[in-house]
Amino acid sequence: ASTDLNLYFLNVGQGDSELIELPGGVEILIDGGPDKSVLFELAKAMPGNDRYIDLMVMTHPQTDHFAGFADVIERYKIGAFIATGREGESETWDSFEKLLTEKNTPIILVSAGDKIRYKDNLITVLAPDEELMKSKELNDTSLVLKLESEGTKSLFTGDAGFKAENRLLTNFTSSEDVKLDIDVLKVGHHGSRFATGAGFLVATTPLISVIEVGKNNYGHPTEAVLNRLKQFGSQVYRTDENGTVRLRVSDGKIAIYLEIQ
Repeated sequence: ASTDLNLYFLNVGQGDSELIELPGGVEILIDGGPDKSVLFELAKAMPGNDRYIDLMVMTHPQTDHFAGFADVIERYKIGAFIATGREGESETWDSFEKLLTEKNTPIILVSAGDKIRYKDNLITVLAPDEELMKSKELNDTSLVLKLESEGTKSLFTGDAGFKAENRLLTNFTSSEDVKLDIDVLKVGHHGSRFATGAGFLVATTPLISVIEVGKNNYGHPTEAVLNRLKQFGSQVYRTDENGTVRLRVSDGKIAIYLEIQ
């Protein structure tokens, strides 16, 4: 196991999937993309005989974020499944829920304020709070996770848009315990123009932003978001152009590996 923190933003087409390998080897998979492409990416990122994923996290139950989990569960042993408790609205969701039950995967529900600790690594759940969980729009209920490890702060935002970002600004910009200031941003909602607002960027100031997006899909990422990120001086990487993006972090220094230059 590596003594560094490794963050993989997996190239799964039009969808989201990130693998966090904490120093010491604990593996956390956030979202699973739309199909089995996540398996090819995991095989590249994880050593051959490693068939165990400690935590599988679903930001929200939309198929481009969880459908690939079904394949992952068949091939890997999962320590626990983490979600908000919000139900999906598709047949794919129903069959996935059955699969979780069949495999006896422990399910842990989390919401804003919950923390996951492992040695010196801390993951804080920043959203959804009760207000966001009431939203009819599934994207608003996305888990937003802040990872603090190896002197670096990273934010994983699922499909959180303006409404969720504004809640974060309200809840966290003045509070002493959780600041939104980060180094690495997983850009919300594949770079949709309804996310990654200017106010949010003022608070987060990401050095590195990664957009997970398929080729020519739904007009993502939008020029508006790319321009906003550029204005804030963030280095932007995208899975449709760079393939899987890997960040290796050690003592606050970030090395960037792109599959496609």
